[in-house]
Amino acid sequence: MCLILPANFVTNASLPLQNCVALSVANPLAGLDHGLANWFHAHLTRTFVSVLRGFTEFGASEWICIVLSALVLFFIWKRWWPSLVTLVVAVPGGMLLNEMLKLLVHRHRPFVDGWFVDWSGYSFASGHTIGATLLYGQLALLVLPSIKSRRWRALTIATAAVFVGLVGFSRIALGAHYFTDVVGAIILGIFWLVLCLVATKPVRRRAARPIVLPEAVAPVLVPVEATKSSTPTLLL
Repeated sequence: MCLILPANFVTNASLPLQNCVALSVANPLAGLDHGLANWFHAHLTRTFVSVLRGFTEFGASEWICIVLSALVLFFIWKRWWPSLVTLVVAVPGGMLLNEMLKLLVHRHRPFVDGWFVDWSGYSFASGHTIGATLLYGQLALLVLPSIKSRRWRALTIATAAVFVGLVGFSRIALGAHYFTDVVGAIILGIFWLVLCLVATKPVRRRAARPIVLPEAVAPVLVPVEATKSSTPTLLL
């Protein structure tokens, strides 16, 4: 079974038509997709490509693996188990979900040959972009509760958004993905982060719950005068 979508949202065309289920989904941004892809493809230079490849490394699987490994070791050392579980479910889980979506949609890359094109795999949704969205978004969610200043909270969110934006822009400009591939990856990443945040809320709440110790019997102070008055007097 395959899924057929217009405007390059096409699954494996080598399968017989009778074995396919057609699903007509209009893409109102098809013109923008192809326009941006063709414009950047026509204006790529070696210097521009070098800069773009530097941006795209912030969403590369190798870089994400390094950061995740360091965070996992740190959380284990600190015994921050809820943060560890949330991180592992959110980032690798979301990236695995994106790979399943790639196989389902089966959308081809904007360009398969050219001076600066060496991409493999399918296009929708952008793996680098969703990886950056999941990693930097989850890092922001882990840090924000400990930040009290609104200015620093806004700066944290803006920093995460800039990293995601740079990765997404680089994937479009390099011809690795269409504009809708990047937007779809960001939307899917945010949705998955929110879902993980809600699903792990009971775990975080139990971990943050203070331990209530049994109340000890406090000593009662009795004035000296009271003890003297209560002492019986012997009359001889």
